[in-house]
Amino acid sequence: MNIAPIALFVYNRPKHTKQTVAALQNNKLSQDSNLFIFSDGPRKKEDEKKVKEVRNYIKSITGFKNIIIDEKEKNQGLADSIVNGVTKIINKYDKIIVLEDDIVTFPYFLEYMNDALEIYKNELRVMHIAGYFFPVKNNLPETFFFNQASCWGWATWKHAWKYFNNNAETLYQKIKEKKLIKKFNIDGSKPNLEQQLIDNINKNNKTWAIKWYANILLSNGLCLHPNKSLIRNIGFDGSGENCKNSNNIINNFYNKKIIVKKTELKENLNARKIAKNFYNKSSLKFSEKIKVYIKKILKNL
Repeated sequence: MNIAPIALFVYNRPKHTKQTVAALQNNKLSQDSNLFIFSDGPRKKEDEKKVKEVRNYIKSITGFKNIIIDEKEKNQGLADSIVNGVTKIINKYDKIIVLEDDIVTFPYFLEYMNDALEIYKNELRVMHIAGYFFPVKNNLPETFFFNQASCWGWATWKHAWKYFNNNAETLYQKIKEKKLIKKFNIDGSKPNLEQQLIDNINKNNKTWAIKWYANILLSNGLCLHPNKSLIRNIGFDGSGENCKNSNNIINNFYNKKIIVKKTELKENLNARKIAKNFYNKSSLKFSEKIKVYIKKILKNL
């Protein structure tokens, strides 16, 4: 098997980065993998110390076939850093596995990713391999198609990434023209997905993953998922650029190999139903938290 290169994007979180790398080193295929580390430059003066600490650490990493470090002098921001880094690597190697510095992988993550990349490499509708699925009990097959592109440990090919369009306004207009808004919002259960595109248009935010998801939808693409997540996001401690404090999307450790078998090229409707239920329950939990918060405020008036 031709092992896919890994792109790891780091910034100013040394503790998170060390956990991410340690977990990756524990993967069976790590020693056969080329690791490309993209270190973004400091955004402000107070970031310089942590950025330097991260850079000192990544220079000490071992356990991979090759380690190539790309340090930026100026700050690109997470979105541009990922888009530019992925494009650079995928144009040379035709495929890629992508991680950020707060994604802790489980031991069979790399095997799952490489197996899926090999099995589906000639299926042009398959555009995205996800390492995450919602932390809920399910009777889904070990791998299945659910067409939301999770950015927490993922992989793709050059033939898919070439469709990436970074223009949020163009994407939003096409989604509306094709009457795909409801589908884009997971049948209305996750309206903030649409809002993320709007925020990018209005320059209230700058993200890349929502655009990648939009491109896949507009291309009638498919996203492969495992029925048990092979990653844990440790960035929900307020330290990340786009992650807030939360614990309802965190997965328990999973230490078994996911067997990737070629499946019918269509979305699993049961998986979509599970996603809708998960989002609806999450929204309900959030609204209940708001009610409790308001009650506390009123009580103290």
